[in-house]
Amino acid sequence: MTARSYVVCVTLLLLVGRFCFSAEETNKSPSISVGEKRQGTLQPEETQAIALQATEGDFVRGSISGSGTMLMLIDSKKQLVRCLADGRGPNLPYMFVVGDAGPYELQVTSQTGGDYQLSVDAIVAAKDQVAPARVLASPRLRQLQQTLATGGTTASFWEKLEAEGTPLVEADGVLPPLARDEALVTFLYRGAKRNVRLFGAPSGDHDDLQRLGDTDVWYGSYRVPSAARIDYRLAPDVPELPGSGWERRRAILATAQRDPLNSLAFPADNIDIYAGSSVVELPDSPEAPWLERRSDVTAGKIERHRFESKVLGNTRDIYFYRPADYDPQAAENGLAVFFDGDVYLNEVGIDAILDNLIATGEIRSTAAILISNPSPQSRSNELPCNAKFAQFVAEEVMPWAKSQGLDADRQRTVVAGASYGGLAAAYLGLEHPELFGNVYSQSGSFWWAPNALNASVTKPPAEWLTREYVTSPRHEVKYFLEAGSFEANDRIGSILTTTKHLRDVLEAKGYDVQFREFPGGHGFFYWRYNLPRGLIDVLCPEMTAVIKMK
Repeated sequence: MTARSYVVCVTLLLLVGRFCFSAEETNKSPSISVGEKRQGTLQPEETQAIALQATEGDFVRGSISGSGTMLMLIDSKKQLVRCLADGRGPNLPYMFVVGDAGPYELQVTSQTGGDYQLSVDAIVAAKDQVAPARVLASPRLRQLQQTLATGGTTASFWEKLEAEGTPLVEADGVLPPLARDEALVTFLYRGAKRNVRLFGAPSGDHDDLQRLGDTDVWYGSYRVPSAARIDYRLAPDVPELPGSGWERRRAILATAQRDPLNSLAFPADNIDIYAGSSVVELPDSPEAPWLERRSDVTAGKIERHRFESKVLGNTRDIYFYRPADYDPQAAENGLAVFFDGDVYLNEVGIDAILDNLIATGEIRSTAAILISNPSPQSRSNELPCNAKFAQFVAEEVMPWAKSQGLDADRQRTVVAGASYGGLAAAYLGLEHPELFGNVYSQSGSFWWAPNALNASVTKPPAEWLTREYVTSPRHEVKYFLEAGSFEANDRIGSILTTTKHLRDVLEAKGYDVQFREFPGGHGFFYWRYNLPRGLIDVLCPEMTAVIKMK
């Protein structure tokens, strides 16, 4: 409490005490009810009382005007309940809820005197204190809402969706109206008992779907770019568990499954409904000509090796990709080093993408080193800015690969990865610029800092690698950064925000940086579609000429 507020409150109490004696003697206060105004003139330090026509539980809102005029709420025992306006303003609003010590009075007073006007603008009874009905964005759901209001059921609604498929994608009749480049996507689930959560929501979090009244319809509507592709899973009746917030959040994996009314999935050949994700492609989503293996393109060669690291003390799979007709002596060869190598190979299909891009001349002849993880736990330990892992790549993998004929000038060598792998790629660019002249990060986890997952939600992680770039000398490395518009959630640290922050730091340091924000979220489904464009940016045949011109 400030000194002035304390003086005001003491003054009010003294004035109230003076008035309470008078009120008990006269007990002739005028009254005021909703929509009414009371005007008057006060002498210095005079108090006037006005009885309030309201009952317990009522919400009361109004205002008082008058220079230096103060307003107090008094209970049936003539005790001060609260100060509603302290006189510091010519026109002050007030609001309160009537308690069980009524009837109440409103007391108007002023130390200096003057004219005042008191109004009661609204009195809302407890039974009427309900939120307005939710305005549904989806015109199909609004139509269903009307059907239910007239005694209908959800049967025909679900029957149509079983034929059409889900989610709903709508453009006309959406409330409020969509922008020209937007669409409304409504995810739906039928028949859960307690809750439904959307794994992979466009919000970037695991959102709760809403229930339509007491029906079997659970829904969540999102305005998204009309060029987006989205992968998602639905998790009905997620258990509430004791434990940490992280453990409770991960409980969604117990029931997360593909959408039973959506036949489009990634990967496409999963039989188990709990495997893979459902996919929705919006009307303006761009074509993806580089992803599927083409019959007129000769496939490159994949070799699997078991590699034992003395630096890390473990063994992992490392894959070599060599293009068709690869000449290890060619001066213009490119080389790409990817983390999460088995995922890029088996889920993304990087070999087919490279085959297609090389065959059509979009990128130079490029070999690839695909470094896998010994285990999920080792991935979490090794990829986030680990000096030992950087040493493993620089001192063990790269010399060994060179001895096997996989080598290129640093200007045509790129280190790449996604999420933690994207973070690792940027770290390798900082630690070993003599090997990597290019860094390609797909949704890099640049929020990361030591112990970041245990950090307080009120104190976000410190973006450790970005800080390292601030204080480190600049090297001749080009950066290609991507992040999705759905990756803006700040629960741990927004990947979109922290990627932009790294971009800004790199630009301020004088680095050559390209940044792309794509209409999507976090996952190899999204990175797969972005990968061909990113590889073209990094490994186009004209890149060498551009570098020489500089």
